[in-house]
Amino acid sequence: MIGKEIKQKYDLARTYLRNKQTASAHNLFLELAEKEKKNKSFLAGLFFILAAECKIQQGKDSYDEILNAGKSYLELAKAEKSQKARIAYLCAARCYLRIGQYEVARNAFDKSKQFVVKVSEEKRPVIIVDDSPAITMKLSNYLKKIGYKDLYTFEKGKQAVEACKKLIQSSQEPIILLDMGLPDIEGDVVASKLLELKLDLPIILITADEKTSPRVKKTIGWGATAFIQKPFTIDDLRAALNIAETS
Repeated sequence: MIGKEIKQKYDLARTYLRNKQTASAHNLFLELAEKEKKNKSFLAGLFFILAAECKIQQGKDSYDEILNAGKSYLELAKAEKSQKARIAYLCAARCYLRIGQYEVARNAFDKSKQFVVKVSEEKRPVIIVDDSPAITMKLSNYLKKIGYKDLYTFEKGKQAVEACKKLIQSSQEPIILLDMGLPDIEGDVVASKLLELKLDLPIILITADEKTSPRVKKTIGWGATAFIQKPFTIDDLRAALNIAETS
């Protein structure tokens, strides 16, 4: 459970980032990262990565922030057991790969292999938010083939936020498949509201835009888990879901 103080500061940092006050956002994300690192929390790595995103938006080098994220994940991996340790090693590997420390990345990846992945018989519920019946049908069919059965579909963002809130209140952990263009509110706004409900909620963006487009880049910076570009295949969806399942 995320503490109230952390949640308030996180919301403030996101507001800074949304208003392009990247220096203020960077400093606050770093403060949160250092605090969560002392608490031995997975959030430390996330906050370091968000601080890196602030540097990137300033046109500056984000090496130190990504390095600190990798170090925090490695420390967690050594302290955790089983699946959590595996996830921490994989997160560390991604960070070190991103800054070109390939040997450290490979070692972290190799260490992740020592932990056996427990395959859960029960897949997490999935909320599909898209106003295109064709896309919704395609996603539903792919999800069923992959093994997901508990599916919820919504055309509007506000409906999806309310449904997600109810699932979280009932102690369920939904995965969100979110289209960026919706009839009532934009997808990046929906993502923001969903992350206010649960900071580590796995959100997979589905859009025709490039990953580097400002809106998609901003939403990923806020904490979206993965990205699928239209037109997508079942393998694209499966890869994104694998990331979401380990988040």
